[in-house]
Amino acid sequence: MKVIERGYEIFITGLVQGVGFRPFIYRLATSYGLTGEVVNRSDGVRVILRCDAETAGRFAAAIRSGAPAAAIVRSVEIRETEVREYSGFSIFPSHSIDETITEVSPDIAVCDDCLEDLVSDPGRVDYPFINCTNCGPRFTIIRALPYDRANTTMAPFEMCRRCAAEYGEMSDRRFHAQPIACNSCGPVFTLRAGTTVVTGIANISGFISERLAAGGSVAIKSVGGYNLMCDALNEEAVASLRKSKQRDMKPFAVMFRDIDALKQYCHAGEEEESMLLSWRRPILILRQKKPLASSVNNGLNTIGAMLPHMPVHHLLFRVIGTPAVVLTSGNLSEEPIIISDLAAMNDLMPVAGCVVSYNREINNRADDSVVRMAGENAILIRRSRGFAPQPVGVLPDAEGIFAAGAEQKNSFCIGKSRQALMSQYIGDIKNVATWDYYCETFRLFSSLFRFTPSLAVCDMHPDYLSGRFAGELAEESNLPLVKIQHHHAHAASVIAEHGLEGKVIGVIMDGTGYGTDGNIWGSEFLISTAADYERYTHFEYFMMPGGDAAVAEPWRMALSCLYSCFGSSYDFMSLRLFREIEEKRLIAVTEMLRQGINSPLTCGAGRIFDAVAALLHLCTTASFDSEAPMRLESAAGIDTDEYYPFSVNGTVRLSETFSAIAGDIARNDSGLVPARFHNTVAQIILEVCGAIRKDTGLDRVVLSGGVFQNRRLLEKSLYLLSMKGFRVYTNRQVPPNDGGIALGQLLAAAERRRICV
Repeated sequence: MKVIERGYEIFITGLVQGVGFRPFIYRLATSYGLTGEVVNRSDGVRVILRCDAETAGRFAAAIRSGAPAAAIVRSVEIRETEVREYSGFSIFPSHSIDETITEVSPDIAVCDDCLEDLVSDPGRVDYPFINCTNCGPRFTIIRALPYDRANTTMAPFEMCRRCAAEYGEMSDRRFHAQPIACNSCGPVFTLRAGTTVVTGIANISGFISERLAAGGSVAIKSVGGYNLMCDALNEEAVASLRKSKQRDMKPFAVMFRDIDALKQYCHAGEEEESMLLSWRRPILILRQKKPLASSVNNGLNTIGAMLPHMPVHHLLFRVIGTPAVVLTSGNLSEEPIIISDLAAMNDLMPVAGCVVSYNREINNRADDSVVRMAGENAILIRRSRGFAPQPVGVLPDAEGIFAAGAEQKNSFCIGKSRQALMSQYIGDIKNVATWDYYCETFRLFSSLFRFTPSLAVCDMHPDYLSGRFAGELAEESNLPLVKIQHHHAHAASVIAEHGLEGKVIGVIMDGTGYGTDGNIWGSEFLISTAADYERYTHFEYFMMPGGDAAVAEPWRMALSCLYSCFGSSYDFMSLRLFREIEEKRLIAVTEMLRQGINSPLTCGAGRIFDAVAALLHLCTTASFDSEAPMRLESAAGIDTDEYYPFSVNGTVRLSETFSAIAGDIARNDSGLVPARFHNTVAQIILEVCGAIRKDTGLDRVVLSGGVFQNRRLLEKSLYLLSMKGFRVYTNRQVPPNDGGIALGQLLAAAERRRICV
């Protein structure tokens, strides 16, 4: 081997596998006229160039400026090295380097070039799995690193001669595209409806079109699991699907034919349109412009809208008559989205009467992600397809830390070096099937990312199953177990995302969180660091008559709040709400409040929203999680800066607030109540943050907790705080709800470990 005097190694880390990065490097090197090699390693991408220092520097700069759209370049390191003589530039086989890993690409929506190929590429005309280096399945099909075809569920599909030639041709867009396939060699769809079996995508599309037009439903296998589909304009079809799926009143997601069709039914600004058309293709919560079938959103003024992200979706919209279809998770009740073809036949055939599957396995299930925009800020509601498992950088070394997450909307987190790898959305793990999914996903992540736990961290709540999992893991592996207070974890999640150091003001608003005083917290004003916190103040405590029953029946919280503020002498019958509650139930709950029986104390902001929504008769009994706050926000359409009185005396006192609200309702002047109430909470946040700044000098505020999924509250709070000179930070990469808890747990544990070392 001939060794020359000078050459350079460029090492790139970040999201650089599964996004067309090696072909990009190949083409870049060819344009520079350079010889050398590029190779995927388990810890990143390594480039060897036979060149001088100036050229290596320009090449590294071009990597950062011209990387593929879905790539995220976190670091580019250059060092001089000895190189052999090369005859050209080559892509070398991937290989592993110890236990270090690189990032795994989320799944990427089909690109415009591939959509053009659907009608022009002879081997891929109408091919429902068309993809290239810039798009297609990634996380859902990967089994192991490095990301090569042999390590994915595409391994059983041997490339035909034409695909193999494209895979090896540098100038081709499918150069080293791992899921490359065509009509001759790739996966295929099959439709089953009773004893009928249909093959061929044209026949399948026609069958589905006829079925939807007749008011029927279809279960169809998407990239991360099965979906259920029906015509979103057909009320009978939507209501039937809701009943068959055992779905409560929770809104359905809707897929529109294209952006023009979507804009007929939804208001979408520039930022929202950009998110809808991004390669992530999430469900985006938008204000409704024109109604769909009433059972789609059941009276809310928003629609969970999305655009096609798989080639098959585009093919279907060519032939189906409707511009919009319900496309909801293929599962029953609160169980995980189904990925097994056998389970789909057993569980979804009775629901839809028709199952459309394909013969490629889904290795990692992924629900559709859900996002809403607040100005230019993206609020993640559910983080899954298109986002997971993209990591979040953390300041301290988090290697070996397992963060178990919360109980509802669960995602867990593992630490690899200075990166936090969040799992996809898992759900409510009190459900047996979801608990199994949680355990299964932990095993998959441990294997995929070569994770060996050295510390486990969980919520302080004694009854969380996630905490039990972390405890058993710690006991079995003889690991330390750290418990982090729920709302501190929320604050730490924002600190982690923005790399904040030192103390911040933490404003955490949610429904439930176990407090150190044994009560239920959820309206916390904290002085927080990554490692620890001090509780400054909170909303006053109210009783929750019946415990969890008060969450399911918001009228109980309305009664509790008025009883706490005004006592038993208050004229409850002056309000319509209590005149419509069965008398014996009203007496029983009032007695619970009087004696303090089965009525734990809560200061959760979510429960206050419940109470106001119930007083307004917007939601007296909730059929799904957060229904009452959602309906209250939906009703707050009037623009006003008015807010109700309150006081801060040790805690935030709301007696004046409820007195004014009850007065408005009794006078039949309730139209402005929702908007005034939202403004009141924002004003409370401003006033308390002002008091903390006066006492401490702190001016950085982090906002987190599920209540900040409320667009109106978040936007108002951001505006008021920024106008008073506060620097405000929110969750951007993980949800503000409990889906982001694990990130905060991981950072808090990592920082405590660092301090103790």
